[in-house]
Amino acid sequence: MRLEVGSIFIKDVQFAMKTEVRDGVLYINREELASQTGADEHIASVEVFLARPGESIRIVPVKDVIEPRVKVEGSGGIFPGFMSGVEQVGNGRTNVLVGAAVVTTGKIVGFQEGIIDMSGEGARYTPFSKTCNVVVKVEPVPGIKQHEHEEVVRLAGLRAANYLGQAARELKPDDITVYETKPLAEQIDECAELPRVAYVYMLQTQGLLHNTFYYGVDVKEIVPTFMYPTEAFDGAIVSGNCVSACDKNPTYVHQNNPVIVDLYDRHGRDINFLGCFITNENVTLLDKERSSNMTAKLVQHLGADAVIISEEGFGNPDADLVMNCNKIEKLGIKTVLITDEYAGQDGASQSLADSTPLGNAIITSGNANEVVVLGPMQSVIGYPEAANAIAGGWEGSLRADGSIEAEVQVITGATNELGFNYLSARAL
Repeated sequence: MRLEVGSIFIKDVQFAMKTEVRDGVLYINREELASQTGADEHIASVEVFLARPGESIRIVPVKDVIEPRVKVEGSGGIFPGFMSGVEQVGNGRTNVLVGAAVVTTGKIVGFQEGIIDMSGEGARYTPFSKTCNVVVKVEPVPGIKQHEHEEVVRLAGLRAANYLGQAARELKPDDITVYETKPLAEQIDECAELPRVAYVYMLQTQGLLHNTFYYGVDVKEIVPTFMYPTEAFDGAIVSGNCVSACDKNPTYVHQNNPVIVDLYDRHGRDINFLGCFITNENVTLLDKERSSNMTAKLVQHLGADAVIISEEGFGNPDADLVMNCNKIEKLGIKTVLITDEYAGQDGASQSLADSTPLGNAIITSGNANEVVVLGPMQSVIGYPEAANAIAGGWEGSLRADGSIEAEVQVITGATNELGFNYLSARAL
């Protein structure tokens, strides 16, 4: 599977009469975007705002972040199963508005939603303070149920990103990056002297507003399966969950999965990147055993020497992470785990809900319980009082002056478990 990703670099977003890209600026017809986004009888209203890096703007509660992309060559379309059919994606050419993002907000759906600050202390923790954000505030009709509310906002965000992505269809990219994974026998022979590495991509699928979708299918309904890594770049994986904002993988992060990008960058130099397995994070012990058994079997069948395993969320999914690690290591295959920590506000508590002696190579993306103070902003898009209810906040987190005292858990992407974040470590 070969995919060319054409990057069109966006340095600013502005409202205009016509939606188009000129000289690195994404111009947007505000009314047309609102109309396209709100094309659902379950939506009462849509408002569109702009939030640029450095501005004194807070977005809360954040539901999803999505990158505008468009298929210009190859089969299928962006967000298969939602905005297009279910044809195979990850091939041909996809153009991307790099630097632009759609952010969805509105009344709180589930308590695990987030905050994006475009400046100040909070901006240091989220990668989405650096994107030119087109914020769509979506309000559903009265009386809608929680799971319906989530679906309505999720699809509205995809429609908005799909609409903006069309502005890149006829453009000549500023840069083109090629990603390719060949059929297995050919892939192994091509780099026979290099260690064979695969990626186990755990997706949040615990239900009750904790869902992720693959080609439109809730991943908790499927068994672990092989995925060409390039499929992620075309939006084959869509977020539909309300896990804590700090370690949630918004759709944007799936589209730009840095683990996949880095493995492709290393392929042919010091590793042979064989491909990717997606697996679910389950609730019951039986389901966890089944999925981890199948994941280990697939990794062994592929002939991997080592795998990287990433998780999404914390607590219950830690058991899935450890099961995958144990079973793969016992097959003689080395593992590296990527996770974050919930070690308490003092950092002294057990970081993960489960552990194993075989998990001896772990990368942490930070302690989600660290407390920070986010200064007041001149403008708030959404509902600031949500800071008192979302995970990581508490009653009184929102202060009278508009500042927020809370754990970094409230900040979208602060401890992202794919490494799509800014926290780092240093020796003392």
